[in-house]
Formats: sequence, structure tokens, C-alpha cells
Amino acid sequence: MRILAIGDVTSPAGLAHLKQQLWRVRRQHDVDLCVVNAENASLITGISAEDADDLLQAGADVLTGGNHTLRNKSVHGYLDESRAMLRPINFPSDVPGAGYTVIDVHGVRVLVINAMGNVHIDPVLDNPYPYIDRVLEREAGRYNVAVLDIHAEATGEKVAIGYAYDGRIQVVFGTHTHVPTADLCILPQGTGYVTDVGMCGESGGVLGMDAPSVVRRMRTRLPVKFTPAAGPVMADGVIFTVDVDTRRVSAVERIRF
Repeated sequence: MRILAIGDVTSPAGLAHLKQQLWRVRRQHDVDLCVVNAENASLITGISAEDADDLLQAGADVLTGGNHTLRNKSVHGYLDESRAMLRPINFPSDVPGAGYTVIDVHGVRVLVINAMGNVHIDPVLDNPYPYIDRVLEREAGRYNVAVLDIHAEATGEKVAIGYAYDGRIQVVFGTHTHVPTADLCILPQGTGYVTDVGMCGESGGVLGMDAPSVVRRMRTRLPVKFTPAAGPVMADGVIFTVDVDTRRVSAVERIRF
């Protein structure tokens, strides 16, 4: 099984790019399952229900989220109704949506979990470990392959998650920082891992945003409206090849399109 993880969609242009390119990329790379972190598809204001529909039709099988997912109230009902769109599992239980789903991919049951770190990120949620543990215990025997999007700021927190679930979760990938990391690897017990997938949006700026406006905010600490960068739209992704029988990853490769 080949699983494609795509980093944070940062703008409407990133969404449009996936609508134009994602099915072609899936065919070109023989992708069986595509997970897209879509928390910023509406340009830093979260994601709308319409955006979610567009991404699922564009070729995403599961949408994951993060600290901005619930900012757009239009998506709250969508989160409750669709198991194809997730928000971090360690949000309080009374917020809309779910933090994991199990989907069938060509007869293979895939558990997809979305969790959020709690180091240097707002809002600060509960420790994600107990939430992930409970899902693995609750769904034991009901899935063949497990995937985790750990949405976190601190690189060390994401690396620790990878080692903590090495061999128990087949694919662990990090999101949130919008910068692809060079540490693609297969951990000792067979888990495919990367600290950050990257982003999908306009290049040539600061994390998808116009550089002068971000620098002005950093210099003055005054409120500044961020606008998208002016460079070509790019999508960062990582493909994990999973041996379903051994439940180990055999290859991890980065793509950009």
C-alpha cells in the first residue's frame, strides 16, 4: 500500500492547485490512500465545509486538522457528519467532530488518527499520548494499517511521538510548521516517519505568506494583515510504502509538485 501525506494547505490557491493536480499525482505515483492536512485552506481562518468538500473530491481520502481547524464555524456541522474530516483527537470531547477514522482501502482497513502537540502551540490541549493509546486499544483487531498526523510546533515532541509508536503505528508524519524536514526514515520497528511534511500553497514567502508583511509583524509586534506570498504554488508530500502483511514500511520518499 502506498500512502501519500500532503502538508498544510495554506490558502485558496493551494486548494485550487490540489484540485488541478492531485488525481494526476495519485495516478503517477500509484497512491492508494491520500491524507491531506487542510486546517488552513481558507487562508489562516481554518477551513470551510465547501473547502472540505472540494478537497475530498480533488483526491484526498482523509482530511486532518490542527489548532486552526475549528476557527471557521461553518465546518462544525461538517465535522460531526463526515468521518473523512478529522480534528485533533485531544481537543475536549464536547467540541465538534472526531479525532480518528477507519476507512477501507481496496479491502485493507486503515486507521487514521489526528493528534496535536502541546509545546509552544495555542490552544494548549491535553497530553496526546493517552488519547492515541485509547484509540489503539479500542480499535485493536479492526484495522490492518495505522496512520498518525501529529500536528505540533516542537520538532522534539514529534520525534518522540514517532519513537513512542514505532511498530504500533505504521506511518507517523508531522505537520504545522510548513517547512519540509530532511529526516525521512524508517524507525527500528518499521514505522515510516518524517518530522514535517511541508505545505501546499504559494512559495517565495514565509510559510506561505508575503514576507514583508510577516517581517513587519515581527519587527513592530503590531497587528498586520497577512497576505499570500507571490511565488508559484507548490505542494509538499511524502509517500510511505507499507507492507500490509508485515505491517512495516519499506520505503519513504518525498515529492513536490
